[in-house]
Formats: sequence, C-alpha cells, structure tokens
Amino acid sequence: MLPILLCSAAALAIVLERFWTLRRRAVMPPGLGEDVRRWAKQEQPDQRQLQDLASSSPLGELLAAALAVRDRPRELIKERIEDTGRHVVHRMERYLNSLGTIALIGPLLGLFGTVIGLIRMFMAVMAGGLGDPAKMAGGIGDALICTASGLIVAIPAYVLHRYFRSRVAGYCVEMEKQATALLDELTLPPVGASAPARRSTAGAQARAV
Repeated sequence: MLPILLCSAAALAIVLERFWTLRRRAVMPPGLGEDVRRWAKQEQPDQRQLQDLASSSPLGELLAAALAVRDRPRELIKERIEDTGRHVVHRMERYLNSLGTIALIGPLLGLFGTVIGLIRMFMAVMAGGLGDPAKMAGGIGDALICTASGLIVAIPAYVLHRYFRSRVAGYCVEMEKQATALLDELTLPPVGASAPARRSTAGAQARAV
C-alpha cells in the first residue's frame, strides 16, 4: 500500500500544478495576439520589451521569438517560431509523462500487493493449518484492497492525463493560428499596396503607347 499511497500523493500534486499552470489566462492571455500585431505595426520593439513579452506567457514567448527576427526572410521567421514552439509545448507537457506512468503502474502495484498478501496468507495456512475460515476470508479481502486502491489511483490519473494532453493540443492549435497571423503581418505587404502599383504600371504602359 505504501507505493500506492506515494503514487496517489504524486498524482495529486501533478494534477493541481497542471491545473494552475495550464489555465487559459496563463497560457493565452485574452487579446495578446491582437495587441502584439498592432504593436508590431506601430514600432520596433527593443530587447527589454521582447524579454517582458516572452516571460509573460507561452504565447508571448512564441510571438516574441517571431518579433526578434522580424527583419529576416519569412522562412527564417517561420523556422524560429517552430523551434520556439517545440520548447513551449515541451514545458506545457511537463510532468504529464509522470502522470501517465502513475496511471499505468497503479493497477500493477495493486495486483502486486494482492499477490504478496495471498502468498503470506497461504504460507500461514501451510504452517498452522486451515484454522478459522472466516479469518482466511478476511485475509483475502484485505489483500484485494490493494488492487482496489491501485485502480482508484490509476483511473483518475489516466483520465486527467488524457484531459491535459487534449488541452495542450488545443492550445497548440490556437497558438499556431496567432503565430501565423503575426507572421503574415510581418512579411506580407498590406492589402491595398499592390493595387496602386498595378495602376501606376498600367498608366506607364499607356503613356508609352
């Protein structure tokens, strides 16, 4: 039972920490993407501003990585976003492997404890005879408590592990959208910029004719 209790304490600590860390407001502050795109239009951010943005949230770190190389070609900016995104996702998935391991070994620890309990009980029966059948049945029940305890720990751990995985995956999709919008803002020309150029080119061709 002691390893099962330790696993339950570790799983509870991981769940509480991940619930706090993966809050939507902490990962993707409301309006941050729009503010950064508007900010990128108006001014050239300095190193101090980029550091503050990167330390504010995972989304801020991703957008700050793009702004840090805003004068580079689009492919280089995209590559920097992808590299930073891998680090951001790795931090958001911190401790989730441990939670999955607890969900996996919980039933095994319970089964192991049950087997050890049954072995002890039958060894006692071999040494002292059958004795009281009610006491033997009680010993079997005590041994099966280990299996039930392991399942009680493993089932919530597995469900929450899947839940946190899906939450991280959803955040990744939304952050990718925000990063793509900023990338387009930094590298693509304004919407109305090509029309005057085409008109001026057509006017020059008409005058030449």
